[in-house]
Amino acid sequence: MDIAKIRELRERTEAGVLDCKNALVSTKGDIDKAIDYLRKKGIAKAEKKLERKTEEGIVEAYIHAGAKLGILIELGCETDFVAHTDEFKRLARDIAMQIAAVNPICISRNDIPEERLKREREIYEAQAKELGKPDKVIEKIVASKMENFYKEACLLEQSFIKQPDITIDNLIKEHIAKISENIKVNRFARFKIGEKS
Repeated sequence: MDIAKIRELRERTEAGVLDCKNALVSTKGDIDKAIDYLRKKGIAKAEKKLERKTEEGIVEAYIHAGAKLGILIELGCETDFVAHTDEFKRLARDIAMQIAAVNPICISRNDIPEERLKREREIYEAQAKELGKPDKVIEKIVASKMENFYKEACLLEQSFIKQPDITIDNLIKEHIAKISENIKVNRFARFKIGEKS
């Protein structure tokens, strides 16, 4: 195995030597595929940590240029040590910037009130009926539009503004895999001049 490729993969991913070697062997030496391989492996490992309690963390504030928009986010983790690392603070800031830019209404789809979901479904059904679509097609249209609604409304399902090929959920899982601690967005608030909450 090419030592230079292992070194490059380590520098780009911060993964261990053995993990980099295995990734390169599995992807026949393709560095880009090896990066994807390591990311997927890290996310799979992170899934196992999601049930652990996050009783430490930080509250991060982000004020957008012009001071007309501000975000407060509570990002939880397992230890005070991790909460005060630069990497954890950067993650909190990135998520706060995401909230400022994309304006989610909640953290995950479980947080959306049932009345809101019902209203969205009714709107999408009415739109499909206006087009004269049959009932089976209407169901598929509504399901597809609901998925798009979740991707816009739920923070964890949104594409990350700095790296649109991953979601916020995957961004967090990548950090969980890297630091070996669970991380959770506990809550957030978005304040904009002239907007009522």
